[in-house]
Amino acid sequence: MRILIVDDEPHVMRVLTLCLRREGYEVDSASDGAAALTRIRSQPPDFLITDISMPGMNGEQLCRAIHAEFPQRRFPILVMTSMTGCENREWASRIPNTDFLEKPLSPRNLIARLAGFAARP
Repeated sequence: MRILIVDDEPHVMRVLTLCLRREGYEVDSASDGAAALTRIRSQPPDFLITDISMPGMNGEQLCRAIHAEFPQRRFPILVMTSMTGCENREWASRIPNTDFLEKPLSPRNLIARLAGFAARP
């Protein structure tokens, strides 16, 4: 399974990439929403993990763009954030197959969440 990680913090990308590769996932990365959208257009991932706060196209804008451009998308989106306010949960809840991952991330919880999504029909 291929996972696309979108985050502008190199150390977060490095930790997530190592953790996921150790579990057997193929990992690709992008440092902002625009780069991620380009990758999705050429090769949709099996999962997308994105941060919200990024320069340029942020995570919310990316999720909205994906939903608009690929309304029938099948891959789940996991939104990483330390911003747990209702306004963030509200927009994400309106985009199908999208859920939150609260920072700081636990690798064990991340792997469990991915396994839960993979088990869905």
